Amino acid sequence: MENKNILIKIQNIERKGNEMITLTKEDKSRIRIFAGTSSEVLAQKIVKYLDMDLSSAEIVRFADGETFAKAKKSVRGCKVFIVQSTSKPVNESLMELLVFIDAIRRSSAKEIIAVIPYYGYARQDRKASPREPITSKLVANLLTVAGATRVITMDLHARQIQGFFDIPVDHMEALPILAKHFIKYGFNPEDTVVVSPDVGGVKRARGLANWLHTPLAIIDKRRAKANVSEVMNIIGDVKGKKAILIDDMIDTAGTICNAAQALIDKGATEVYGCATHAVFSGPAIERLKNSAFTEVVVTDSIELPEDKIFNKLRILTASKMFAEIIKRIATNKAISDLFEIPTEN
Repeated sequence: MENKNILIKIQNIERKGNEMITLTKEDKSRIRIFAGTSSEVLAQKIVKYLDMDLSSAEIVRFADGETFAKAKKSVRGCKVFIVQSTSKPVNESLMELLVFIDAIRRSSAKEIIAVIPYYGYARQDRKASPREPITSKLVANLLTVAGATRVITMDLHARQIQGFFDIPVDHMEALPILAKHFIKYGFNPEDTVVVSPDVGGVKRARGLANWLHTPLAIIDKRRAKANVSEVMNIIGDVKGKKAILIDDMIDTAGTICNAAQALIDKGATEVYGCATHAVFSGPAIERLKNSAFTEVVVTDSIELPEDKIFNKLRILTASKMFAEIIKRIATNKAISDLFEIPTEN
């Protein structure tokens, strides 16, 4: 009964936001939404929700590897949104976005908003050893110099990356999307526990636990080398419970698959994995297919090819959230209500 009440409260928050923000015909005439090649499907979902058409663009990759991009119609005086994840191939996706932003800037757009569902290079956010680059900061500089006036992104690997920008950054969270999914499918606070796969992800896991009103557990691990981890200890009670492992991304899946098996070994009845970004590099798909997970839940921040779709995978769309933020930016309204945690009245 409690999870039903939480779901009703989430729906009330969404309904409240939807009633407050509407785009008039005049608003829509001053907006242009373009899709980069890495986020075409997501961009189509966004404009469908907004009852708009995707603006037409010409994007070309020449035989020598160079990229060309331009808008096919005037953007003069408009708020322009370019939807492009800087996902694999990361460098090509990033360069395409930069070229497109430059083209729009030179076409006299009023504002240029880079909508980057997945922000590549987010893990290179500090110097871990001498002579290393801080590439997250470099990418922020490139976007700003190219002409972006605002960035919208989702679940950065480290929140402090927002501080690398000298322009406004709207940082979205997928927690409401993930929480609604688990509540809808009957995950009760009494028999569910949210688990962080490492100490660094505790804040994220606590956020989901707050949405679901569940206890929290933490996995203590030791990483022998990059992309290889060993589960050492579980802090918290998982015996007899459904465990939800949450992370910002799943890359090679070694960490999260090891964690899932450790939870089963400690008595969890089922283990569900969830992450905002499905990077799925190298052996990730085979590992996830053969893992202890009952289900792996991700968002569509990264467009996945058919060969990376498998039976345990559930993809939730973030298009409604992006569309709602676009509406608020277009009408100069606040976005904070999109991330309110349902509380008892």
